[in-house]
Amino acid sequence: MLEYSLHENPLTERNDDFAAQTHVKTTYDREQFIDLMLQRGTLMTKTDAVAVLNNIEETVAYIVRNGGTVNLPLFNTGFSISGVFESALDSFDPHRHHLHVNISKGTLLRTVENEVKLTKVNAVAPQPQILEVKDSVTGKVDEVLTAGGAVEIDGVNIKITGKDTSCGLYFVNSTGVETPAVTFIRNKPATLLALIPDLPADTYHIKIVTQYSSGRDLKEPKTTLYGKPLVVE
Repeated sequence: MLEYSLHENPLTERNDDFAAQTHVKTTYDREQFIDLMLQRGTLMTKTDAVAVLNNIEETVAYIVRNGGTVNLPLFNTGFSISGVFESALDSFDPHRHHLHVNISKGTLLRTVENEVKLTKVNAVAPQPQILEVKDSVTGKVDEVLTAGGAVEIDGVNIKITGKDTSCGLYFVNSTGVETPAVTFIRNKPATLLALIPDLPADTYHIKIVTQYSSGRDLKEPKTTLYGKPLVVE
């Protein structure tokens, strides 16, 4: 059973269309693949299975290395060359061209493709998460902010991106007034480094609003408010 979930499609302007994302629960490495072969029933020993698999791998590599192609029920191989040739008399130059070994599914996998059973699961885009806030002037963590200095924020999904005008880094004072950061030195998914505005003395909380989530942009922004108070003296 293959699980899938639906996520907002950031490639369109519509707010009501979604794209599917599959969730693979089990991936078999070479050792696990051989173990599964034996569990499913065979007269071969594990030593036999390893030897057969080694022979298959080495034979395919031999064929491809010598410019041949392989057509098996599992997969087919082929070649392509990328890069621009300057004229009909030009030849392959490894500095300008690259040979690619291409693999496509064979007849067996095309058949199995239609037999995979799907089940839909719910998925929620991860919220941005702030782990710690460091004042670059004093070096103190989760304690103070130095007006006019810089703040370093470590977290998850905290990169600030998005077309929504609310996206940004904010310093929220004790009365709820929000002052945005204007200058960013670093804006990464796990780290933000920004200049601190000329904030008056007060207690502040860090607020992040972003449309970033795990390498893609959401259509609607997500907000996180850091729970630890930070003091500007």
